Amino acid sequence: MRYETVGRGAGGAARADWLAFSAGRTAATRAGVSAWAVLSPVARKNGWQLAEHLGERSPDGVQRLLNGAEWDAEAVRDDLRAYGVEQLAAPDAVLMVDETGFLKKGTHSVGVKRQYSGTAGRIENSRVGVFLCYASAYGAAFIDRALYLPNDWAADTIRRAEAHVPEAVTFRTKPALALAMIGRALNAGVPCRWVTGDEVYGGDRRLRFRLEQRRQPFVLAVACNKPLWRDGPVYRPAQILAAELPSAAWQRRSAGAGAKGPREYDWAWQPLWRLQLTAEERAWGHWLLVHRSLEDPSELAYYVAFAPREGTTLETLIQVAGRRWSIEVGFEMAKQDCGLDEYEVRTWDAWHRHITLALLAQAFLVAMSTQAKKRVLGPA
Repeated sequence: MRYETVGRGAGGAARADWLAFSAGRTAATRAGVSAWAVLSPVARKNGWQLAEHLGERSPDGVQRLLNGAEWDAEAVRDDLRAYGVEQLAAPDAVLMVDETGFLKKGTHSVGVKRQYSGTAGRIENSRVGVFLCYASAYGAAFIDRALYLPNDWAADTIRRAEAHVPEAVTFRTKPALALAMIGRALNAGVPCRWVTGDEVYGGDRRLRFRLEQRRQPFVLAVACNKPLWRDGPVYRPAQILAAELPSAAWQRRSAGAGAKGPREYDWAWQPLWRLQLTAEERAWGHWLLVHRSLEDPSELAYYVAFAPREGTTLETLIQVAGRRWSIEVGFEMAKQDCGLDEYEVRTWDAWHRHITLALLAQAFLVAMSTQAKKRVLGPA
């Protein structure tokens, strides 16, 4: 099914666009109106304040939408993906995976425990969600999400029951959640040329192997001590391989525009050795990509790339690696403008419902901003 988004600006016209966008797609128009309220200038987008903005006497309607109404958050997730891709589709698009933390108190809300949160930059009482973002020259929007359920949560039958965690849900690592989301997108025919993510995901050999099996090109960050092959089946850390690069291998390039101008680094790459048994396998290459800070040359970041040998250049890999920063911009927008982290839910379904509606709101904002870009850049 197709969404129609006119993009006529802010205020009442944009609200009409939003209602047309959401009507009939979730639990009637209630979800659409509630998600529109998420886009409002309400100071804190919790149940009470959203209800007040909607002119309701209590938050019961908003809370019931998340906790008790009959609607399928996974089906809406599929609609979210279709809408985001429709707005942003391009043959050179990138799928980006990353996680974000949601600081929370207590121990009974689903998935909450003391764990590392990138949001706080330390171990805090929090939830962690893994997200998939779709990015092209037109913009970037989230198209999938998954709640990370820590192992002790997955094994606690009492807390699982209280939080309504489905029996089929078991412990899965963050890379496993990411792989499932990427698989859903690729199986749905999402047009993308690349997959990228940070070292949490690049360091997972199974994720990289599955992408290789699908012949899905990627540029994934890895840790400095990640063992890699170069000269035959001998593993050596990425930082050792990078240290052996000759000075002539380094080239100064921009990884894209940043808030303070071009994000310039010194970049270098070198091929990684892989067994190549067939002509098809020989057509695909693996590389180590490294960037070095201009301010502090001892500060390096490492990536493993997989792509067809023909047509793949250093500049191509740099631009893919640089796209990864747009997911951080997406998190900032979703939290500041769409209330992604402003919720009061404890159960499994309620978390996924709130997050999905917030991401719908974020995708709508992105779609509203893409119209001018499409006029300038033209169709993909």
